[in-house]
Amino acid sequence: MRLIAAFLRLIRWPNLFFIILTQSLFYFCVFKPMLKYPLPASFDVLFWILVTASVCIAAAGYIINDYFDFHIDAINKPQKVVIDNVIKRRWAIIWHWFLSGLGILLTAYISYKTNKFHILAANITCVLLLWFYSTTFKKKILWGNILISLLTAWVILVIYFFVGTGIGKWQSPDLALDVKRLYKFAILYAGFAFLLSVIREAVKDLEDLEGDIKYGCRTMPIVWGVPAAKVYTAIWLVVCVGMLTAILIYAGLSGWWVASLYIAIAILIPLFMILFALGKAGAPEAYHKISSMLKLVMLAGILSMLFFLILK
Repeated sequence: MRLIAAFLRLIRWPNLFFIILTQSLFYFCVFKPMLKYPLPASFDVLFWILVTASVCIAAAGYIINDYFDFHIDAINKPQKVVIDNVIKRRWAIIWHWFLSGLGILLTAYISYKTNKFHILAANITCVLLLWFYSTTFKKKILWGNILISLLTAWVILVIYFFVGTGIGKWQSPDLALDVKRLYKFAILYAGFAFLLSVIREAVKDLEDLEGDIKYGCRTMPIVWGVPAAKVYTAIWLVVCVGMLTAILIYAGLSGWWVASLYIAIAILIPLFMILFALGKAGAPEAYHKISSMLKLVMLAGILSMLFFLILK
């Protein structure tokens, strides 16, 4: 049981649950209500295979990140270190390659069935980027943060490419899918995920400052200084608030009062609280709390997809 618990911590099972939830809600709450007639059950099976591929690739990414960072993590969060404490480094790298390979194989099957091989090319790129993020980009200013944020946005975009441009032989006029409308919602949610990830990655750099300094990383707080890093994070928070305010106004003008109220209470108000907390934060514990709050805001954003079942 101790080994299983350690492995689940290593692959960040709550984050994997986020991926499953995000992709499932976009598929069942945003995409499917747009169809005039349902797709065959075999297409749902392909969707779940794609979700499994996404989870495998993400889990492999978390493993390789901890594999290369266990010295830094031993300083920043010693109580959470799994590699070499419970799981040997040799087994960690084996699991990384196994999950990466499985994710690519599953994606290859999806691409073959839908005749959309750009999805396979993109997921192979994701595996490579996660490797280079752990070995190189994570220690460089901005590069690592932007890369992870793009990969976070891809969690939603891959479903758009699968259902919006990847229906393949299942595509017919009877489906009456409004691809342009689906594209707008995909960009909206992918953009939201990207912005929140940029903010959270900057906060994590502030939280991990001590260990990053010791091992020669060149993250934003180290190169620019903590005050500049906090200003950078605050600017992105303001951008996110501005975008959500525009969405709230649009939803209100469209008569979607319940959705507007949800955005205001579950997303906008917490973001203002985070902005205020960021100004006062100084200790790693404070930044960790902000990071956790951002996770909850992201969850609230994901759950907003449920409103499409009401507003369809």
